[in-house]
Amino acid sequence: MTRATPTETPEPVEREPAAMSVRGAAVWAMAGQYISFGVQFAASVIISRYFLTPAEVGLFSISLAAALLVAVLQDFGLSRYISGLPVLNREEIARCSSVAFLFSLIIASIIAITSWPMAKLYGQPALAPILLVVAGSYLFVPLSVVPLALMARTMQFRGHFAVNVGGAVAQGGVAVALAAAGYSSFALAWAMIAASLARGLIAQALRPCLPLPLRLDGLGQVINFGARTSVLYVTGALGTRTPDLIVGKLLGLFAVGLYSRAVSLSDQFRTLISGAIGSVFFPAFARIRDRGEPLGPAYLRVCAGYSAVIWPGMAGLALASEPIIRILYGEVWIETAPLLAMIAVTEIMLIALPLVSELPIVVGKLNRLIALNLLDTALSIILLAIGCLWGVEGAAASRLVYGVLWLCIYVRFMHGVVQFDARALLRIYAKSGLATASALIPLALTYLLWASPSQIGFGALAASVIAGAFTWFGALILLRHPALNEFLAIAATLPLGRFLRLPATAPR
Repeated sequence: MTRATPTETPEPVEREPAAMSVRGAAVWAMAGQYISFGVQFAASVIISRYFLTPAEVGLFSISLAAALLVAVLQDFGLSRYISGLPVLNREEIARCSSVAFLFSLIIASIIAITSWPMAKLYGQPALAPILLVVAGSYLFVPLSVVPLALMARTMQFRGHFAVNVGGAVAQGGVAVALAAAGYSSFALAWAMIAASLARGLIAQALRPCLPLPLRLDGLGQVINFGARTSVLYVTGALGTRTPDLIVGKLLGLFAVGLYSRAVSLSDQFRTLISGAIGSVFFPAFARIRDRGEPLGPAYLRVCAGYSAVIWPGMAGLALASEPIIRILYGEVWIETAPLLAMIAVTEIMLIALPLVSELPIVVGKLNRLIALNLLDTALSIILLAIGCLWGVEGAAASRLVYGVLWLCIYVRFMHGVVQFDARALLRIYAKSGLATASALIPLALTYLLWASPSQIGFGALAASVIAGAFTWFGALILLRHPALNEFLAIAATLPLGRFLRLPATAPR
């Protein structure tokens, strides 16, 4: 990628704080993700179990999916643009803030204008006012976009921790309170406004960067980069956001409620494990590029870390899907279990090649990435529509086929982008697969010898999961998994790790 340079200006270069190390940034990113996940997960369980039905959740899922098709433009590539600039000055920051503000107005307007046509399309009058509330939430997003990008540029992820946790607490608290008060699907919509406002206020307190007054000169460079990356965002959104719209239209509110709950739980669990770390890797790989170093070895370490953790996590979620749904959400949601199992297995395939949307931008292969993204989006939509012919389980099964085709589309492309050692990657996959299998053994034996998935209680499930964590870690040691040293190094930096004096490397 040709590195962008801001328009020359007499303004002084923006002084940036000392960058945090990649491991330190990862620790803060993970901490924020874990706490945010805990808050949001607890809120979703309480709301789904006690206050909202699958149809009510489905109604909000349709409105959110429709809004997010447009809202992917909100960032307009600003995070990656700012992270990729070799030099940053105050004028360029003002321009980025102005772009964020203008696009928030455009996005909110589009969502508001399309609210009534969407309600008519789905035959759900309540969809229109819900979309109007959701549209209002995007008016506050510009308060956090540029501050978060500036903090990510210098790996200052303590700020990200505060913003993400604050937003999650606001969203979860408002959602539960309004759901308990009888606001139905509107509770989830108003919670989005609370989260957006909280994130914006915290971000501005940590890194003041108001989008007003507007700076409209010299926007060509920002607009050019944002327009190209937005094509990628839109095509990606069509693949990830249209499923709720398609399932809702073809199969109804109850079906989309079940499907969206399965997808949401799978996404939350994956994000809990590693989602926040992705925001650390983009600026980290940009630095490797700027130093002229090869990306392959670093990418293999990322693949090792992702597959070693996410594969057993998602496989365990699939194996435990029935008791998890029954214990957390109740029998009314039990039809979600087989959907969750299939979607969780799909995640294993989709995470086998991490950073597919990030690294091609780093090395300047955005156009090729967009072309492949259009192909995989078309496949996703076609397969989902075909799967719906067999009901909501057919829709979930279509994700498995999509996962296989997705790997076929991107594996050669990513090899050309990163130039990784293919044999080394296969060895990593083999070790991660064995570690994943070892993690599942305790729960599989519990099903076989003690209690079936329909009978197992929370205590037995928790004990099996804990035992699986021990067998997984033992497998990492026996296999000398390349991710083990990274895990130990991160653990050694944590307060508990320092107290226990954990080693920073694995024993040989």
